[in-house]
Amino acid sequence: MNDPIGDMLTRIRNNQMRGKSTVETPASKQRARVLDVLADEGYIRGYESTTGKDGHPAFEISLKYYEGTPVIRELKRVSKPGRRVYMSVGDIPQVRQGLGVSIVSTSKGVMSDANARSQNVGGEVLCTIF
Repeated sequence: MNDPIGDMLTRIRNNQMRGKSTVETPASKQRARVLDVLADEGYIRGYESTTGKDGHPAFEISLKYYEGTPVIRELKRVSKPGRRVYMSVGDIPQVRQGLGVSIVSTSKGVMSDANARSQNVGGEVLCTIF
């Protein structure tokens, strides 16, 4: 697999379109950090470590809905393996005038765009959520 973060985001997007309550994705430290930000910002209920069907470690993500519609309306991958997108703290975009969140991988860890601005660090913009 070339893009594990993109794969996880696609699994979340596809399962929300089907109205599923949980998603299973292979486990990794990077995916865990992105899921931590999604949970902190209130886009998912949470996640827990499990063992997948093939015996490998996995995460079971609990998706969040409000009155039957998914909380995540839009989920886009910004930085891809073929084209990495790095931005300084002043260039990190605001998603939908601040209503959405950009997830940024910085030297101080993976965090939301608001946290990156408050800690005055830039980095690789992984994805945007609205």
